Amino acid sequence: MMKANEVVEKILIGLDEMFPDASCELHYEKDYELLIATVLSAQCTDKRVNVVTKVLWSTYDLEGLAKANQKDVEEIIHSVGSYTKKASYIIEIARRLTEDYHGSVPNNREYLESLPGVGRKTCNVVLSNLFDIPAIAVDTHVERVSKRLALASIKDTVEKVEQKLMKKFPKEKWSRLHHQLVLFGRYRCKAIHPECLDCPFKEFCKYDQKELKKGK
Repeated sequence: MMKANEVVEKILIGLDEMFPDASCELHYEKDYELLIATVLSAQCTDKRVNVVTKVLWSTYDLEGLAKANQKDVEEIIHSVGSYTKKASYIIEIARRLTEDYHGSVPNNREYLESLPGVGRKTCNVVLSNLFDIPAIAVDTHVERVSKRLALASIKDTVEKVEQKLMKKFPKEKWSRLHHQLVLFGRYRCKAIHPECLDCPFKEFCKYDQKELKKGK
């Protein structure tokens, strides 16, 4: 059986080989665009969000969004799911950023997490990408991969998964690791029909071991 530090090292090496240039796949040019795109990405693919935000930012700037009619915004973001709540969230976010920080996104976790629709995961994405603050944002992909690779227990909450990942991996690796785990979960270790055959982590993957026991 591999030791814990050997598993961590193998994961870091394997992810570097698979995703050497891993980065956020949400499209943005301004800091508030990343924040709002991340809010919209909840339970939605980055690809779909990028389609929606292209229209959103060609229609509104931040001040315009703060004053927008919610029904008009809902029509634009309809395809991202939960569009009524998300439209309300992003209009309020735009209003508060405009009033409180002149349209800028602050390096302030407490403030960011006070915004509607912004939880710890969204905040970690923003702080990591905009301010280079080491963070691991645990989305559905990161959670799934972490549990399959026995980096976390199956019953762990997302908060517990984040704590375990931060404890196991060097702090200077956190932000890069987050992007790599997202991409690995999105394109290789998928929820359905993961690509296990050529996976460099199969020897200690709980999912793969279960499939082997089934005779696959």
